[in-house]
Amino acid sequence: MSDTLIITKVDEAYIHVDCERNIAQELSDFFTFYVPGYQFTPAYKNRLWDGKIRMYDMRSNKMYHGLVPYIEKFCEERDYKIFVEPKVNLTENFSIKEAQEFITTLNLPFEVRDYQIQSFVHAIRNRRILLLSPTASGKSLILYLILRMIQDMEHKKGLLIVPTTSLVEQMYSDFESYGYDSEKYCHKQYAGKDKFSDKFLTITTWQSIYKNPPEYFEQFDFVLGDEAHQFKAKSLTTIMTGLNRASYRIGCTGTLDGTQTHKLVLEGLFGPVYRSTTTKELIDNEHLASFKIKCLILKYPETVCKQARDWDYNTEMDYIVGHGPRNQFIKNLALSLNGNSLILFQFVEKHGRELFRIINEEKKKRKVFFVFGGTDVEVRESIRAITEKENDAIIIASYGTFSTGINIRNLHNVVFASPSKSRVRNLQSIGRGLRKGDNKEEAVLYDIADDFRVGKFTNYTLKHFVERVKIYDDEKFEYKFYNIELKNG
Repeated sequence: MSDTLIITKVDEAYIHVDCERNIAQELSDFFTFYVPGYQFTPAYKNRLWDGKIRMYDMRSNKMYHGLVPYIEKFCEERDYKIFVEPKVNLTENFSIKEAQEFITTLNLPFEVRDYQIQSFVHAIRNRRILLLSPTASGKSLILYLILRMIQDMEHKKGLLIVPTTSLVEQMYSDFESYGYDSEKYCHKQYAGKDKFSDKFLTITTWQSIYKNPPEYFEQFDFVLGDEAHQFKAKSLTTIMTGLNRASYRIGCTGTLDGTQTHKLVLEGLFGPVYRSTTTKELIDNEHLASFKIKCLILKYPETVCKQARDWDYNTEMDYIVGHGPRNQFIKNLALSLNGNSLILFQFVEKHGRELFRIINEEKKKRKVFFVFGGTDVEVRESIRAITEKENDAIIIASYGTFSTGINIRNLHNVVFASPSKSRVRNLQSIGRGLRKGDNKEEAVLYDIADDFRVGKFTNYTLKHFVERVKIYDDEKFEYKFYNIELKNG
């Protein structure tokens, strides 16, 4: 019986693994995981799905191309032999010196940092990477260097996928600010825009293209993905596997959600993780503003806490976002802060509109903006641009529109008005305040937690707050607790 695994290339999305049946079963077990939260999905509850994701298909013997390093690890641990077809792992010869010389020809209006050059070189050499680079580290510049190099190699057409229409506009304008002729080379595609173009690069959202026919994806020979942590959705997996001619597959993300399934799916679609730098290193090197967190723990009256023992999560959330004294506290906090402030909320109708109403009523001469999913993309971009020039504006925005990717250098304060335990969302939201501005050296996050504890009872959202504090510890952020008595009002 042979103990050798033979890896051959199917296309740019998949490889074929040829091995004995017993090894195939081992391989299948090795690459099978429960999806986080599977027990809450309708498919699992209705017994239509067992909650597992299987990354090796025993019927076709296919796997995602980016998982080859994990197969090599699988074989090493079991003393199996492995043969990898040479064209599976094609690489480029590209040195730091060549990269620096190429960057010089771009006449960029600023200096490229060392870690950005190293990330650029690693991407071109390996063709497939998942670049883990924290928020405000300049991922758009790294992507720009990559696409300009690919363009110089005379590749035909490429796709840059971002999660929101705001980021389509921002990428387009960022490239222009680097000296690129975006109008000539870039096609913006989202709702209301043409689906097809002969331009070199299509900048789009996954929502705009995931239903397109297979021939649409076959026109592209490279793909870049910004904020790639959102590429775990089934529709995005369909897009990435449909791009079977795309030999360069570069994904960028500021954070992963800490689960093995998430990381392996993304590495399978793009390639192995490469960490460019860390938030602490960027702060220590003064590339980012210094940062501290003020944890504002709101303690509710005992009578309310006793009622909270009978609440489920949704009831607790409804009480929190609809509680008048709490919203008044957020209003007073927002109006007391100096500099530009971003107030992030989760529910538009139940919370966001009320916060905007009460803050806007007492704004005096301050500019107050309200942004949510229904806000036109051009309006969002104009608000971002206006805020860059303001020193005392307040933006009240939903997590979905302003927690991810929006670049505001002149932001001094971030307020978490709604509780969340999502590692990705929290780190992305924190990143909104880390960029340096002309009149800004420090950023402050105000993390509002809700304490309904009584006896041995601890409420849901306070547990979520504990999870956020663990993230702050992991990232070595400075934080301090402030206990505040909240009256019924």
